[in-house]
Amino acid sequence: MKRDEIKNSEDMFLYKAIIDFNSGRFLLQSFNNNEVQIEPEKIYFDFQQSVEKLLKSLLTKHKIVVKKTHDIEKLITECNRNSIKLIDKIEELIDLNEYAVDGRYDIICDDLNDASIYIELIEVFIEFTKQEIGR
Repeated sequence: MKRDEIKNSEDMFLYKAIIDFNSGRFLLQSFNNNEVQIEPEKIYFDFQQSVEKLLKSLLTKHKIVVKKTHDIEKLITECNRNSIKLIDKIEELIDLNEYAVDGRYDIICDDLNDASIYIELIEVFIEFTKQEIGR
């Protein structure tokens, strides 16, 4: 999705989710290539932000007013409460919650062992969301 394709708020959330995801992948690649010194929390923070915004995109598409939250689990619950279809294994992304706020100020982990799992699931979730909102 390109910036000039944004027509409404669900598009904005999707666009921002893709940007966050791409940022996390770029940082991970740069980190793995020893091109940048960065904490794993920053990479996971970008992934968390991506998932949060994908969920908000779906909720917005269904005219659900989203209260300000960074909690993936609450957003999933809201989707379920409103019968909004989600991807299989969405619950595996709830673990990213700890990086929403705490990860910016604390040291939570010292490895990126789960990064490839998150990348695969978020890629699936991005494509799913594009289809659901008609992009």
